[in-house]
Amino acid sequence: MAFPLEKAEDPTKLRRVAIDPVSRVEGHGKVTILLDDAGKIHQVRLHIVEFRGFERFILGRPYWEVPVMVQRLCGICPVSHHLAASKALDLVVGAKRVTHTAELVRRLMHYGQILQSHALHFYHLASPDLLFGFGSAVATRNVVGVLAAFPELARQGVLLRKYGQEIIRLTAGKRVHGTGSVPGGVNKSLTAAERDELLAPLPDVKQWLRSGLAALTGLYGQNREQYDSFGTVPSSLLSLVGRQGQLDLYDGVLRARDQYGKIIFDGLDPQQYRSQLKENVRSWSYMKFPFIGSLGPEAGWYKVGPLARIQNCDVIDTPLAEEARQGLLATSPTRQLIHAPLHYHWARLIEMVHAAEVIENLLHDQDLLGDQLMASGPRAIAGVGIIEAPRGTLIHHYEVDEQDLVTMCNLIVSTTHNNQAMNEAIRQVARQYLDGQELTEGLLNHIEVAIRAYDPCLSCATHALGKMPLQVEFVDPAGKVVQRLVRDGENLAAVSA
Repeated sequence: MAFPLEKAEDPTKLRRVAIDPVSRVEGHGKVTILLDDAGKIHQVRLHIVEFRGFERFILGRPYWEVPVMVQRLCGICPVSHHLAASKALDLVVGAKRVTHTAELVRRLMHYGQILQSHALHFYHLASPDLLFGFGSAVATRNVVGVLAAFPELARQGVLLRKYGQEIIRLTAGKRVHGTGSVPGGVNKSLTAAERDELLAPLPDVKQWLRSGLAALTGLYGQNREQYDSFGTVPSSLLSLVGRQGQLDLYDGVLRARDQYGKIIFDGLDPQQYRSQLKENVRSWSYMKFPFIGSLGPEAGWYKVGPLARIQNCDVIDTPLAEEARQGLLATSPTRQLIHAPLHYHWARLIEMVHAAEVIENLLHDQDLLGDQLMASGPRAIAGVGIIEAPRGTLIHHYEVDEQDLVTMCNLIVSTTHNNQAMNEAIRQVARQYLDGQELTEGLLNHIEVAIRAYDPCLSCATHALGKMPLQVEFVDPAGKVVQRLVRDGENLAAVSA
């Protein structure tokens, strides 16, 4: 598949517009748009402008430090990195299978992470666009505006995230950057009192999720034509699935489908991921561009994350989430795959329902309170851990020498898998909404809406509160800045060039 708007014929003769940084996402990135004098779009790119270097500075560290160190990639989803690293290093210490109690604790930790991260993204970062409109006033289009106009919805979002954070605290030791998971197992299980503490709010949690899902499906019903076409570019899908093809966010095998739903590969052991997935680099971004090797770099890009997962699996094995999944799938009249980025929000809420159901099942398993926490076996020199993080498939790959020091680290984070998908989405949005138009803050926000749909963690950093500082420069063919627009907080003003 060709990349429309990927290359400009002569960039020196075009105007450049920059959205820098993108707001209401984790981390820092920018979008550049090249236009001609008639306002026609020639190029749109999402740039990741920060270099983190974890794959390098982790080298030479003792392997047992890694599950704690790699959490510093992210303050929002540290549990995902914590568990992916632990799963990879389980193999290094010979624990091909951790104990049943250890797996239950890890799963509880992970599904608590899914719940809190999805709640943060949907209720606080994405909902302002959906509730107020993509071009609404920036003073309203933020979490503070949601609190004022939809206080009950905002309150439920806060409480859902709080509940997920409490699960993380009790399983990992603290809410952010815990130490509960270690190579070979976990260092603590739950007490009966802690289990009961988590069981008590579950009826409310499930009710809040049903209310949120009902509100969201109503929004989609009112805006279906726009939501179906907004930033939509078909592609392949990738995710873990359980051994029986069910949705499993903690463990399983890799499966990929093409844009029509046909299986490309299935049952791929995580240790063999490099046999199917390749990585490409480009000069204008620090983020890599993965692709399915058999399809090549141009046709082999794919999507990961909630919308990919609920379509790639055969079934969700918890009843409320499966019912909701069937409701989403039914919106495709031909039952073909849904590629609309805005449907990621719907899929995200379905996964939150699934997480609540899984958490309830785990809390009723007596082995969660067990004392068999560690496993071991013959040592190995390498291991791959793959988990479904909130944003999508997360791969950690390590090699360790005889002195227990890490000699190789390869990380493919969820947002990296979605890199090309996000670039394609913003090109589609630019073509549909910005081409030939006078650019305004509201129109530029359409670009950000497409990026936010994927819930990217651009540098695994912290969130902005929707008051993104933005400077847009219009440059004539000679390279002279002829107009400059500056947005500082809520104000958009033209300043002299």
